[in-house]
Amino acid sequence: MDCSFCGTKIPKGTGIKFIKKDGTTYNFCSKKCEKNQLKLKRKSANVLWTKRAQQLKKVALKAAQEKKTKTKSKAKKSAKPKPASSKAKKTQSKKEEKK
Repeated sequence: MDCSFCGTKIPKGTGIKFIKKDGTTYNFCSKKCEKNQLKLKRKSANVLWTKRAQQLKKVALKAAQEKKTKTKSKAKKSAKPKPASSKAKKTQSKKEEKK
């Protein structure tokens, strides 16, 4: 059985079971989880110490890394040596003259 808030395993004989008037049941591993969900009405994905938030964070990091690698590979493929423009030649020659 898993905690309804943080997602950790609840050993047999421990934890709290809360049943709402509409019949939905919640299993909590601790009073901390119960208070966060029922009294404070927090979402488990937004509370950093929960397992669910940590899992979502890992997924987001993997997606961001994949996105970075895709953009880097596209940039390498599309990067072609550009011919030096006349402005660039002029600025280079001016810099050499100053030296």
